Parts: sequence; structure tokens; C-alpha cells
Amino acid sequence: MNSIFQRRAGALAASALGLTLALAAAPALAQQSPATTQADLARKLEQLAAELAEVKAQLAQMQAAQPQAAAGQGGWNGTATGAAGANAPAAVAAAAPAPVAAEPATVLTSYGEINYNRPTKAGDKTQLDLRRFVLGLQHRINERTKIVGELEVEHAVTSASDPGEVALEQAYVEHQLTPLLAARGGLFLMPVGLLNETHEPTAYYGVERNFVETAIIPTTWREAGGQLIANFDNGLTLQGGISTSFDLTKWNASSGDGTESPLGSIHQEAAKAKARNLALFGAANWRGVPGLLVGGSVFSGNATHRQPGFASARITLADLHARWTPGRWDLAALYALGRISNTAALNEALVGNPTLIPKSFGGGYVQAAYKLWQQGDYTLSPFARLERFNTARAFANLGPGLTPDAARTEQVATVGANFWVTRSVVLKADYQRFRVNTQANRVNLGLGWSF
Repeated sequence: MNSIFQRRAGALAASALGLTLALAAAPALAQQSPATTQADLARKLEQLAAELAEVKAQLAQMQAAQPQAAAGQGGWNGTATGAAGANAPAAVAAAAPAPVAAEPATVLTSYGEINYNRPTKAGDKTQLDLRRFVLGLQHRINERTKIVGELEVEHAVTSASDPGEVALEQAYVEHQLTPLLAARGGLFLMPVGLLNETHEPTAYYGVERNFVETAIIPTTWREAGGQLIANFDNGLTLQGGISTSFDLTKWNASSGDGTESPLGSIHQEAAKAKARNLALFGAANWRGVPGLLVGGSVFSGNATHRQPGFASARITLADLHARWTPGRWDLAALYALGRISNTAALNEALVGNPTLIPKSFGGGYVQAAYKLWQQGDYTLSPFARLERFNTARAFANLGPGLTPDAARTEQVATVGANFWVTRSVVLKADYQRFRVNTQANRVNLGLGWSF
């Protein structure tokens, strides 16, 4: 956009110079063309000078806003901008500065993925799934206020007898209070980890989302509430606010949902969410050095909402994360830890069931990718990831013979590659090896897109 204004300014300057020369030669010109007088040329020169000054002012205003936008740059494949990456349509819109008038007021976005999973020791469980298809809509009401929404369909078909699901992933209003501070209200993605706000298939490595940021951090995790977002010139972004919390009264001790993801089994997603008690959250991310992101987050909220028959319990989740992209390398690490208070009182009524409420859960991963080959839009990046996680690290003491044993810590090694056809389309392939559940070893293929 700057280059457009610069070209326009250059053209106006050239026109002004030409008129100045013509003004100097006005007597000679007047003899050849009586209609062209020195006064006419002077008026045209004044008009061009005024237009040139206006263009310069607009260009200066845009250049002043660039540091705020640059402070949030960074995406998994080096093509992203904004708080969460250019491949995260709605997340980018959340942190980007107000667009100039030339941009459309309404923008349609989308992402989706089709995945193929083949267990190496249980071929009969091979499946292909249109994992998700998402349509997003952003509408800018004015230079300070916009509306962002995303509608998601999972597993292709939704009905009473099909596995699919339709859900709103985001639905919020954001208002720019000052050039540095914005306020957001509605249903939004929580600013936790590296993946929750930037979860489009073009924005991460591997066919499937990593286990730490699905089993421990229940990506895509969204809550209803309000928050403030501050972007500073030194590369620091602060987010904080108040939101709905989890609902432990939904815990199903007879199923394995809580074993797969303790928080994923009790999230509310603003669907008639219990809100007797609200939660507080905060996040800080620093991008003050080119190619480096360091950050963390914390969430804490009551999760029983004073429902009859349930003891008061608080859920706290925190994470630390970092990402560094020196040259062709893309390195990342994350650690997350969650705790649930007063689980002994909650589990007393659940004794005898296979899945009691854990006192703590957590995990972490390290990941390295290398841009091996690039030609035009084509980019090939092999990667490797090692992650360790445990959805039931410990249980509160219920007495001899009643307290469950802690679960074994799973370790998953993933090796594979992403091949970007364009910035918006990616092909993926990887192999995953499980240390505990070896029957889950598998080969994965995927196709993803985002725009």
C-alpha cells in the first residue's frame, strides 16, 4: 500500500515540475496557444502542490502505523503477520491496525483440512476424515470498530446419527480505543500457547495438531467475555480480561473423554454456559528481536459455579512458549501445566468409575523444522517433534485402595514434512511413534488450506 502512495506522490511531483517549467516558458507558449496563459498554469501548479501535500501526509500516517503492525509479525512458515499469523484469518484481524479506506469493509475467510490416518499395527482402523471446514467473516463498521465471526463444521456431516458438529469458533466485536490499545468482547479464542490462536493447517507442522496443545491446552479453546489488547512499539503484546470458565459438573466419570483431554471434556463454548463464577486470564508475548517470540499465559477460574451437590473447585492453567526462526530454521518449544483444586471432595461421589478427576495434568514439546527447498511459492520443510504429556499426573488422596494411580506419561515422536504449494495451500506427511500406546503408531497424510 505504501508503494502505491509513493508512486502517486512521484507522479504528482513530476507533474508539478513539468508545470513549473511550462510556467517559466509561458510567454512563448502563449504565442503558440492563446488559450494557455500564465495564470492558468499557475492555478494548475497550485492544485498539484495541494494534492502532493495530501498524499505525503497520508503516506506519513501509514508509515507511523507500521511499527505497531510489525511488532506482531511471525507465522509458522515465515509468511504471517499480526498477533497470530497471516494464515490465521480471524486472529490476524484481531491485532492488525485499522485498514486504509481502499480496503474492503467486508472480508470472507476460510480454512479446512482433509486428513488420512493409517495405524501401522491396526490397519482396520484406517480412516479418512474431512476434519473441519471453517468460514469466517470480518466486517469493519468504521476505522475503529469491526466484527469477526467464524463458523466451523467438523467431520463433514452433522445430524443426530452422524459424527459431525457445527459450532461458532469466534464471534466478537473489537474496538480500537487508542493506536496501542483495543477492547474485544464476545466469543474469542483464548491467548494461550502457540497454536490456539493460530491453528490453521497452513500455520503449523504435521498433519494433526500436536498432543500437548490438544490434550492439555484444549485447542481450539474459546470463551465468552471481554479483554484488552495492548501492542507496544518495543514488540510486547499484553492481553488480559474476564471470561466464562469450565464446568466440572459435566465430568463423565464413566467415559474416557476426561482421559483424552481433561479440559476438553468440560469446556462450555458459550453454549448456555454456567456463569455464576467467571475466570481471569492474561498473556504476554514479546517479539522485540526479529525472528524471536517468547511468551506465556495463565488462566484461573471456578469450575463448579456453586451448583448443588458439588464442592467448590478452581481450575488453573499456565503455559510458557518460545519460537525462534534463525535463517532457514524454525525452532519451537512449549510447556503447559494444569491443576484442579479440591478434587478429593469431587471424586468421593465418583469412586468406582474408571475416570476420576485428576489433580494435575501437563506436558511439553520441542520442535525443529528446516526450509530445505524453495522455488517461487513452492516450499518444502522437513520437521521433527518430540512431546511428552500426561492427562492425569496425580490424583488427590481418597484413602487406601480408593486413590487411582497416576497415568503413565506418553511420549510421541513425529517426523515428517510440510510442502506449501502456495501460502494458502499445504500438503503434509508424517509418521508418529508412541512409547506407551504402541498400537497408535501411524502414518498420516493431509491436505490443508487457508485464506
